[in-house]
Amino acid sequence: MKSNYDVVILGAGHNGLVAAAYLARAGLSVLLLEKNDYIGGATTSQKVFPDFDARLSRYSYLVSLFPEKIIRDLGLKIELRSRTTGSFTPYVKDGAHDGLLLSNVSEEQSRCSMRELTGSDRECGQMQSFYGLARIFAEKVWDTMLEPLVAKEDFRSRFDVDDRHREAWRSLAEEPLGCAIERYLRDDVVRGLVFTDAKIGVCTHPHDASLLQNRCFLYHLIGNKTGEWKVPVGGMGRVAGELERAARGSGAEMLTSVEIRSLDVTGKKRSVEFSVDGKAQTVEARFLLVNFGRNVLAKILGQPHQPDATDEGSVFKINMLLRRLPRLKASRHTAADAFCGTFHSHEGYEQMQRSQREAAEGRLPDPLPCEIYCHTLTDDSILAPELRAQGFHTMTLFGLDTPWALFARDNETMRATAQKKFIESVNTWLAEPLEDCLAVARDGSPCIEGKSPVDIEDALGLFHGNIFQNALTFPFAENRTQAGTWGVETEFANVFLCGSSAQRGGAVSGIPGHNAARKILEMIGGRQGPYERAGKST
Repeated sequence: MKSNYDVVILGAGHNGLVAAAYLARAGLSVLLLEKNDYIGGATTSQKVFPDFDARLSRYSYLVSLFPEKIIRDLGLKIELRSRTTGSFTPYVKDGAHDGLLLSNVSEEQSRCSMRELTGSDRECGQMQSFYGLARIFAEKVWDTMLEPLVAKEDFRSRFDVDDRHREAWRSLAEEPLGCAIERYLRDDVVRGLVFTDAKIGVCTHPHDASLLQNRCFLYHLIGNKTGEWKVPVGGMGRVAGELERAARGSGAEMLTSVEIRSLDVTGKKRSVEFSVDGKAQTVEARFLLVNFGRNVLAKILGQPHQPDATDEGSVFKINMLLRRLPRLKASRHTAADAFCGTFHSHEGYEQMQRSQREAAEGRLPDPLPCEIYCHTLTDDSILAPELRAQGFHTMTLFGLDTPWALFARDNETMRATAQKKFIESVNTWLAEPLEDCLAVARDGSPCIEGKSPVDIEDALGLFHGNIFQNALTFPFAENRTQAGTWGVETEFANVFLCGSSAQRGGAVSGIPGHNAARKILEMIGGRQGPYERAGKST
């Protein structure tokens, strides 16, 4: 290892790997320092249950926002596979259990299922019209995600095309999302289904004046202009592995099990003092990229961190390994169809507003809204052949309205309580307890793992368990001073954010990693940078 590098990157999660690959391919010397003993951060796949050869994506599991341009640029060999089912929402009507199944392969099946719930075709047409607003927004915004920020007022002018475009801007960027949902849709189940994309990971409600719900919704709907969430074949670890291969293949160096002791961000060169296996080392760099949150950076620098109220995380993650899929009370639907897509539990529109109020008042909601999905119904390669032959499956649950504050005082007790309540929430719709379907380890323990926001913060450094590191931002500059920047700048010269805490960060996107690399290349070699001038871009 050298004592001087062009770029040192703190954190080898997927965004740090994206930045490293771009910069190393441009001929810069790059060193990544990672605190864990593995590469990939939240995108790694792990053998969560040691007695079984199943590699689960522990913290993140689907891909929508990762730009196809980055995949092409870096020559990543990853396959993103569509799910046959978009979503399944169980409900009770006239005393009978049924479910709204929205298909990714049959529009007629979706329409029929919607008609059975609502009694007409009106709601289906209205939902398509509502999502048309998101498509319009995605068409205007997606290509700009890999470019310098545009001022809000200039961005708004791009929608001054016709009434439909102006409606898209108003509904998604100016007024609380609940206004448009209630304007377009009538059915509580359908309204709730739509609004869940505005709540994943954050504690918000339809008429939140901060528009946190709008920002979260957009990040779930604009990916690659379609908003489709796809399954990474081989698990999320395959994505991280390909990024690591691309970065190392271009010359980037990496160290794991690193403990950062101090940073100097004010000198002529940035320096990092750290230790590996108890041995202290120091490296200098012209540029420093930070792939963790501002909270962690402030702690290392010995400075106060002043988060916004919207920065608090609100997600509960449960990983499970099942011996078989559970049977549904809505018996005319197969478990394979229901769990292949996103299975929504207790996520009605009014119900989620009640649960958010209860959580904000410091109580664990009852029932708890959540959604689950089965990776192995679309890609069973994460299971060993013998598990596949026996009918094993993985299942992931994302719980809503579980803010960090609920777990801060007694995490262990509250985690156990919340996990029990989430399973009870799902069991409402099952003809047999989910617990009876879990695989069992040699010591007799069920293969289920719960992670609260406190656990997520402890493991990954994400502020208060926020899976986006901090509150998501709109994809434009909120003020004129930000216009023309890459959204990665900090108050320190040559120190840039390359992770989810940057503007337009959040989720598995690689966007802030790309933008931080572009910022450096722009500073070194003009606006195009040596990467493009060398003709290496595809």
